[in-house]
Amino acid sequence: MTTTEHAERFTHLRPLLFTIVYEILGSATESDDVLQDSYLRWADVDLATVRDTKSYLAQLVTRQALNALRAGARRREDYIGPWLPEPLLLDERDASSDVVLAESVSMAMLVLLETLTPDERAVFVLREVFGFDYDEIAGAVGKSVATVRQVAHRAREHVHARRKRFEPVDAARKTELTEQFMTAAATGDLEGLLSMLAPDAVWTADSGGKASAARRPVVGADKVARAIIGLFRIGQKIPGARIETAVYNSAPAVVVYSGDHLEGVFLVEVTDGKITHFYAMRNPDKLVGIAIPRTISR
Repeated sequence: MTTTEHAERFTHLRPLLFTIVYEILGSATESDDVLQDSYLRWADVDLATVRDTKSYLAQLVTRQALNALRAGARRREDYIGPWLPEPLLLDERDASSDVVLAESVSMAMLVLLETLTPDERAVFVLREVFGFDYDEIAGAVGKSVATVRQVAHRAREHVHARRKRFEPVDAARKTELTEQFMTAAATGDLEGLLSMLAPDAVWTADSGGKASAARRPVVGADKVARAIIGLFRIGQKIPGARIETAVYNSAPAVVVYSGDHLEGVFLVEVTDGKITHFYAMRNPDKLVGIAIPRTISR
């Protein structure tokens, strides 16, 4: 039976546990399910046997997250179009002062983590982001310490070879960049948009086949700029259309509504002062809970 102490310990660590699971799964709603299931398991634990609550719960939620990740592997294989992680609405204070944390939940990093195996992903997250010891990670993934060291090395090499340089964007610059983008897109200012885009800028849309969106990434500044202008023209014709700005996954974002209906969330990735990637979330299944602010920690 759960006790007040069980609840207090879990609640205290929940931001950390949520962040671990989200980085393994790439889905906030699935992470909530994992934490709920993990709490029920935690409620049956004899606290007298727990030497380190943080380590114990981190291992517990990691095991459950890996189970969920493997169970959903087939769904991702059959997915229509690009698969993107579920956007995460952040309290800017959560990640803005912690560059490692901000990068770890960035859309670019989460997309990169998708290229790892489930074990590699869990090991990388626990070791590189949260600094857990190899023996703690071994308990979480059910492998020997020696094997975990090998997996960690392989995952680290894979990520470092493919990661882009992460560039934190302060709040003032995010506001300025978003306003410039919105003005250029809304007025059809092609040259203005091109001045903001990197030459190899990419537009990636996730619709799951359930909303209108490009089924393949759009590559190149000119093509991306024209696609953005086209979308804004369409949006301006939608009755009750409105656009808001926010911060998702440590990045500037544009949120589009049609009346009270959420049409999509568009994240902006910035490197060397230029927009390098737009991540467009159009899948209605992944838009259900993204208006809920999340607290993350490490």
